[in-house]
Amino acid sequence: MLGICRGRRKFLAASLTILFVPAITWIYLFAGSFEDGKAVSLSPLEPQAHSPRYAASSLELRVREVEEENRALRRQLSLAQGRARHGHGNRSRTYSMEEGTGDSESLRAGIVAGNSSECGQQPAVEKCETIHVAIVCAGYNASRDVVTLVKSVLFHRRNPLHFHLIADAIAKQILATLFQTWMVPAVRIDFYDADELKSEVSWIPNKHYSGIYGLMKLVLTKTLPSNLERVIVLDTDITFATDIAELWAVFHKFKGQQVLGLVENQSDWYLGNLWKNHRPWPALGRGYNTGVILLLLDKLRKMKWEQMWRLTAERELMSMLSTSLADQDIFNAVIKQNPFLVYQLPCFWNVQLSDHTRSEQCYRDVSDLKVIHWNSPKKLRVKNKHVEFFRNLYLTFLEYDGNLLRRELFGCPSEADVNSENLQKQLSELDEDDLCYEFRRERFTVHRTHLYFLHYEYEPASDSTDVTLVAQLSMDRLQMLEAICKHWEGPISLALYLSDAEAQQFLRYAQGSEVLMSRHNVGYHIVYKEGQFYPVNLLRNVAMKHISTPYMFLSDIDFLPMYGLYEYLRKSVIQLDLANTKKALIVPAFETLRYRLSFPKSKAELLSMLDMGTLFTFRYHVWTKGHAPTNFAKWRTATTPYRVEWEADFEPYVVVRKDCPEYDRRFVGFGWNKVAHIMELDAQEYEFTVLPNAYMIHMPHAPSFDITKFRSNKQYRICLKTLKEEFQQDMSRHYGFAALKYLTAENNS
Repeated sequence: MLGICRGRRKFLAASLTILFVPAITWIYLFAGSFEDGKAVSLSPLEPQAHSPRYAASSLELRVREVEEENRALRRQLSLAQGRARHGHGNRSRTYSMEEGTGDSESLRAGIVAGNSSECGQQPAVEKCETIHVAIVCAGYNASRDVVTLVKSVLFHRRNPLHFHLIADAIAKQILATLFQTWMVPAVRIDFYDADELKSEVSWIPNKHYSGIYGLMKLVLTKTLPSNLERVIVLDTDITFATDIAELWAVFHKFKGQQVLGLVENQSDWYLGNLWKNHRPWPALGRGYNTGVILLLLDKLRKMKWEQMWRLTAERELMSMLSTSLADQDIFNAVIKQNPFLVYQLPCFWNVQLSDHTRSEQCYRDVSDLKVIHWNSPKKLRVKNKHVEFFRNLYLTFLEYDGNLLRRELFGCPSEADVNSENLQKQLSELDEDDLCYEFRRERFTVHRTHLYFLHYEYEPASDSTDVTLVAQLSMDRLQMLEAICKHWEGPISLALYLSDAEAQQFLRYAQGSEVLMSRHNVGYHIVYKEGQFYPVNLLRNVAMKHISTPYMFLSDIDFLPMYGLYEYLRKSVIQLDLANTKKALIVPAFETLRYRLSFPKSKAELLSMLDMGTLFTFRYHVWTKGHAPTNFAKWRTATTPYRVEWEADFEPYVVVRKDCPEYDRRFVGFGWNKVAHIMELDAQEYEFTVLPNAYMIHMPHAPSFDITKFRSNKQYRICLKTLKEEFQQDMSRHYGFAALKYLTAENNS
């Protein structure tokens, strides 16, 4: 029977070659006649093929598939011919860095081209089989890296995914919000508290920059669910260039007691010849890199893995004193004693881009690349012959629109998601023929949100008087950040409305600014772009929600607060007993039409500039009603706080307790977004109190896109009026008779 199957395999391979290779070759040559369809070479002589657009183009992907199919068919034919010539005698096998310790050559052919023969293996990964991935993540920077890794996995995947994230409190807060708002179908996220695992590995001294978290992969058998049989473990600095299901399929190649799938280390670290007196941990040959690990958890538990690695670590630490490469040193020491544990993966499953590695031997062209590992502290600045290509591939995913990855896996049932179901129900209740449909829809749009995009570190003042400045902005207001930081020394919470590519531009801008990098009390929260409107009130709510102080100053990014306002507000909070009363403290707003302004250092200097026409009360020329109730005439001579009453269209900038109501999300773009909020504060019986020695100045800028739409688009104005009327009706229903004054005031205005 075995002979019959082999004969049929040879016949099938030969037939496929005769029938399809010419056709595939013709398609390949035809595609190659186009400039973007050239066969991709990693030669440095062809840099024009190394752009991010090129790496991600659909045409290039199609050409890659054709090349791989062609190569796989040729390989199958040569194998069949080789068997026919040499019979079934014993053959010696030489393993290079491109081969695994199983039948790696068949693996490369079988995964790419598949095998439809009934005598061959069935597909190793079922269509809807869930692939489990474990990642250790701690801190702000690692959270950003995880997003890029996940994007590269989602881009290629065709199977449901279950991510197991071992995260500290910071990373959990960031990533839980991100995935909750990302809403990617057929993706499940579970978190495991990394801080609870510290005691398991804290006894191991570690010199690696990853710190204590770099040792936590050792305890995954104990940490992950006991019914989880296998998992792919990834470092955060990994980029996938293929479907992760191909790697998952390698589990089926494990034999005997093989429980660890690893790629050989591609540097000379474990050979001990990098410098004089270099003494690495013991390893088998070149050792193995743990940036990508396949773990057979069930077998590892039966082998008492926990006891195995602990005894090995204790023994080696008696002479080595500490680890240099974190968990990797201990994994290698265990493997040195127990080489039968390892299935050596082909090295294209972990192309290691650190200095002085043999990574170039892992690939000949683009189609050979599977996983890229930026395992040097230099990251994108590492030295490598083809680093420009790898950098562009990485940047492709870094700046890729994550909203496009919300695609369904057809034919695979997804777990019921309450948030997703509620969203669909709300959207289904809207009338798509309504001329204001897009406005109404925006209220329910879930925007992907990445909290604390940069490092944040701040402990509120112990006297419970601390105030956070809250604002929102888009890319065109980025230049205001440094000026605000110079004027306000207290904590700041900012929501930035950006695309994925703009988020990276912001990151580079911030990292290049001494002013911004010197401030660790500024929380930057990225709300990713989606839809046609600027969701101004959603942004404000995001910034408000993530403050750590008892009070907040609700400002706008175009305003510079007076020097010393932070300390003045903290004193006012105590003076006016804001902790025990419902007050909104008004900071009077002024504006200048000059791009260059000698900022007034006192109220007296401001009044002088006001008299000279250098400054004006805010919106004096276009919308006096918005700030008229502040009573600027009284403010000029006031020395103590004074109370003012709410009036129609009042929209001052206020200091309130952090428990104040949120902004109404139905108002997007320009118009009524602050007015509605102040109206609700009044409905909740907040007392408006003007501060006599506080001020802020609006700096000039080009008109926003939204105000331009408001002025030029009649339908925009009609919809805004409709939404305003509906808001007032909602206020009447919610607050009863007291809210009738808002309808009356509007009719009289």
